[in-house]
Amino acid sequence: MIQEDTIKQIKERIDIVEVISDFISLKKSGSSYKALSPFSSEKTPSFFVSPSKQIFKCFSTGKGGDAIEFLMLMDGLTYIESLKYLAKKYGIEITESSNENYSSSRQSKKESLYIILKKSVSYFKECLNSIDGKKIAYSYLIERGFEKTTIDLFDLGYSLDKWEDTYLFLKDSGFEEKYILDSGLVINKNKKKYDRFRNRIIFPIHNVTGKIIAFGARILSDLKDQPKYINSPETMLYKKSEVLYGIFHSKNSIRSSDKCYVVEGYTDVISLYQKGITNVVSSSGTSLTNEQIKLIKRYTNNITILFDGDEAGVKASLRGIDMILERDANVRVILFPEGEDPDSYSRNTNPSLFKDYLVENEIDFITFKVNLLNKFIKNDPLKKADTIKEILISISKIPDTIKRSVYIKETSSIIEIEENILISELNKILISKNKFELNTESGKKVGVRNKKVVLIDNAIDLQEKECMRMLVSYGTSEIDSNEINRSSFIKYFLSEIEDIKFKNKNHVKIIQCFRNELSKDNVIDTNYFLDNGDEEIKNEVIDLLSSKYELSENWKQRYNISITEEKEILKKATYNNILRLKFRLIQKMIKDNIKLLNQKELSIKMEKEIILDHQKLKNIEIEIANELGNVTSK
Repeated sequence: MIQEDTIKQIKERIDIVEVISDFISLKKSGSSYKALSPFSSEKTPSFFVSPSKQIFKCFSTGKGGDAIEFLMLMDGLTYIESLKYLAKKYGIEITESSNENYSSSRQSKKESLYIILKKSVSYFKECLNSIDGKKIAYSYLIERGFEKTTIDLFDLGYSLDKWEDTYLFLKDSGFEEKYILDSGLVINKNKKKYDRFRNRIIFPIHNVTGKIIAFGARILSDLKDQPKYINSPETMLYKKSEVLYGIFHSKNSIRSSDKCYVVEGYTDVISLYQKGITNVVSSSGTSLTNEQIKLIKRYTNNITILFDGDEAGVKASLRGIDMILERDANVRVILFPEGEDPDSYSRNTNPSLFKDYLVENEIDFITFKVNLLNKFIKNDPLKKADTIKEILISISKIPDTIKRSVYIKETSSIIEIEENILISELNKILISKNKFELNTESGKKVGVRNKKVVLIDNAIDLQEKECMRMLVSYGTSEIDSNEINRSSFIKYFLSEIEDIKFKNKNHVKIIQCFRNELSKDNVIDTNYFLDNGDEEIKNEVIDLLSSKYELSENWKQRYNISITEEKEILKKATYNNILRLKFRLIQKMIKDNIKLLNQKELSIKMEKEIILDHQKLKNIEIEIANELGNVTSK
C-alpha cells in the first residue's frame, strides 16, 4: 500500500492540465481549457478542464473528476496504478516491498497481467542478448538497419526456439498458471502448454501511458505454413481495434507537429522513427478502425496514410479514407513505388531525401482517387462514372458543409465535370443517407403532461442546483471577498435554507456533510468529496463545480465589458438564489392547491381550509416577488 503522506505529496504536485495534455490536446478557453471528448464522438468540444479547481468535466458523457479519475477512465488504470503513474511523472519515490511487485496472487487480475507482461519483456530482452539471441535475432535486426538505441527504445526482444521456455520462466518467477494463460503468452492445447511466440522477434505493444499490454512477433524461420507476423490474442488489457503501435513514443511528436503518419507494420514505425519521423503509428497490419482514429484525434486532426504501392495497399488506403473523413479529420495519402513499403523505402534512402519524398508525394484524397481513376480505369466510361460516385460518397462523409463545398469545387476542376452536376448528385447521396434518421426522428412520441407543472418542476430543480452550486463552489475553496469568508459563508448558507426541503437526495447528502463538518469546526475542500468514495456524490459535486460557459478576457477587453464578479457580492447573490428557490417552491404549492380544489369529492370544510391556505401562499408569493425585485435592483 502507498502511504497517506506520499498520496498527499502526489496530489499536491499534480497539475491536471499537464496530466490531461499527455493524452489529449487542450485549448485555452477563458480561465479553463477545452477539447473534444476522449470518451465519445463529437464535433463540438464538451470536455472542460479547470486548473483552479483541478477537475475535469465531460458534458457529453457526464464523466468528471480529478487527474487520478481521468487516468482511471482514460487508460483503465486502477487507483493505485494512477498514483504510481503520477508519482513517476513528478519524480516522487514510492517504496514497495519486493513481494508486492511479483506476487500475482496478491494483485487483481488486471494488475497481475501487467506485471507478467512487464516481466516477460525483461526476459525477452535477455534472450535477445543471449548467445542464441545475438546469433539469430540480434544480427537480423542489425541487418535490417535497426540501431542499438532504437532496439532499446522500443524494448525489442526475442523468444527462444524452445517449446516451453517462456512458460517455465514465468512459472519459476512465481506467477499463477491461470494468469500466465490469460496473458496470451502461452497456448494451452490438448493438455499441453507451449510458447505462442517461440523463435520470433518480439515487438512489445505499449498503451498510451507506456505499459506493456500485448506483443507482436515476427518469425525468423522459413516455415511456409506459419504466418510472418502474429499478435497476442485479445485480453482484458488488449483490444486490437483500440490500440496503435508506437502511440506511446509518438504522441508528443504528433501533438507538436499537428500531424500523424499512419503505417501498416511494426518495422515501418521503427524505421521511420529512426529516420527522424517520430510522429508515426501503426494500425498493426489491419485497416484503420474508428477507435484507432479516435485515439489519433486526441492529438491531431491531420492524418496522413502511408501505404504500399501495390493493389492491396491501395485498397487499404481507400477503406481508411472514408472512416477518417466521417470522423471530421483531415486525411492525406502517400503511396510508395511499386514493390516498396515505408520500411524498405526508408532503409534505402537517406533521411533528408526520405523526408523530401513524404512532403512532395503527399496528396489529398480527391487527387488520390482521381489518380486511381487514370491509372486503373483508363478510358472505360462506366468505371469512370463509378469512381466519380465513389469520390462523392467520400465527400458526403465529411460533416463540415464548407469542407464539402471546397472538395466539390476541387473535384469539378480536376475531373472537368460541372460543379452543379456534382452538387446535385451529392445531395441525392446526402438525402438517401439522412432519410432513415429523419424518419426515426419523426416517429418519436413524447408523453403529455401539464406543461405549467413541468415548467415549475424544472425551475425548482434548476434553482435548487444553482443554490448547491454556490455552496459547493464557495464552501470548498478560499473566498477572495471582503464581505464574507468561507466559514461564515457556510454558516450563512445553512441558516438561510433551514426551512427548505431539498428534492435531490445527493444535494441533501452534500448539505449534511457541510453541517457535520461545521459542527466539528472543520471546513471542506473539493478533495473531501472526490476522495470519500461515494460515486454519486462525487459526480454531483463535479457537475456543480463545472460550467461550459465563460466570458473570455478578450471579449471583456475588446468590448469594454465590465462585470461584477459573483464572489464580490457573495452574500447578496446567495440570498437572491435561495429566495428564488423559495419563490419556485411556493409556486409549486399554489399549483398543488389548485389541483386539490378541482377535485370533485371535497368537503366544504376541506375546501375552506384549502382556500385559506391558498390565500396565505399567494400573499407569500407576492412578498417574495417584491423582495426579489428589491434585491435585484439594489
